[in-house]
Amino acid sequence: MARLVAVLGSATAPGRLHQALSEALARAGASGEPRTELIDLGAVTIAAADGRPADQLGDDTAATLETIGAADAVLLATPVYRGSMTGTLKNLIDHVPTEALRGKPVAIVAMGASDHHYLGAERHLRDVLAFFGALVCPTACYLSSRDFSDGVVADRAAGELDELIASALALARAGLGDLGPDPLGARVR
Repeated sequence: MARLVAVLGSATAPGRLHQALSEALARAGASGEPRTELIDLGAVTIAAADGRPADQLGDDTAATLETIGAADAVLLATPVYRGSMTGTLKNLIDHVPTEALRGKPVAIVAMGASDHHYLGAERHLRDVLAFFGALVCPTACYLSSRDFSDGVVADRAAGELDELIASALALARAGLGDLGPDPLGARVR
């Protein structure tokens, strides 16, 4: 059975993006497959990435990394902060071992107040994920304020989330594994 882990890179209380992801994961797992899990970085404690081993940090870092490593596909979601991903998400990514994402399908979701920053977070995440050799879905999902009415995600946006999740799971089922030469993060120096 496939396992999809979504990571919401927000440091604040659950909001619209949390709700949209929760609903999309519930729809995806309604038939019993895939097993889905949402890690909301606003609800867990992740230490600053300072080089210490995760199992020595005494917080949620090691368990979070274990969950990501055990996933068949990962969805990374972030509000757009200053034209990029959140520092909270980047800090977690700085902890992730290369083998946890190498050859693994990863989907990207970003959300901003308007369409003006739609490529910022996606572009930066793609650059970081290339370091790991992750298999990033060819397109991402971008949500903005217009995709919600009274806090409820619109049908069009919900459909895009569903399509993105289906794409990541299709890549996982294809079992492509590592493609090309070793990624930079896996090269022995």
